[in-house]
Amino acid sequence: MENNSRRGFMGKAFGAVAGVGAVASLYAMKKSWDPLPSVKAAGFTTLDMTIYQENVMVTEKWRGKPIFVLKQSAKMLEKAKENPRDIERLVEIAGAHYMVCVGLCTHLGCIPAFRPASNDFKCACHGGEFDASGMVQMVPPPRGFDIPPFKIDGSKLVLGEAGPEWQAMKDNGITL
Repeated sequence: MENNSRRGFMGKAFGAVAGVGAVASLYAMKKSWDPLPSVKAAGFTTLDMTIYQENVMVTEKWRGKPIFVLKQSAKMLEKAKENPRDIERLVEIAGAHYMVCVGLCTHLGCIPAFRPASNDFKCACHGGEFDASGMVQMVPPPRGFDIPPFKIDGSKLVLGEAGPEWQAMKDNGITL
């Protein structure tokens, strides 16, 4: 049953064109789902932890979000040791303790301000307060600051890569 007619040829040609068009459409859809190169480049941020000073809050940027980095002073560390949950939230690198967290209030996403005199954070939107380890001191925030995925690499902290220290925090319910 050979179909050598003009109608058979047109059917095969139309089928081939439709097949190529379908493959091209699927390729274009997949390409639109991939993250942009600028997003891929912003995936990891490396912080040199030796440059931070005690009791000076620095705001870094990771994936478009503010990251609060606060090197704990001896007084802050002493206060954090009173509550085991507070000390578990701190990241220890080369003998120094740091609070590293996403600088957004967990209530509605406002950016709290650091108050160096009282060593805490105050959210102006609804009055929420966080201590120097990022735990809630005054509601309405439902939980402490979120801790971004990180990996310790010597004296550097790599944000965006889940290392064993962050995984332990997540497993213990310290961060989401």
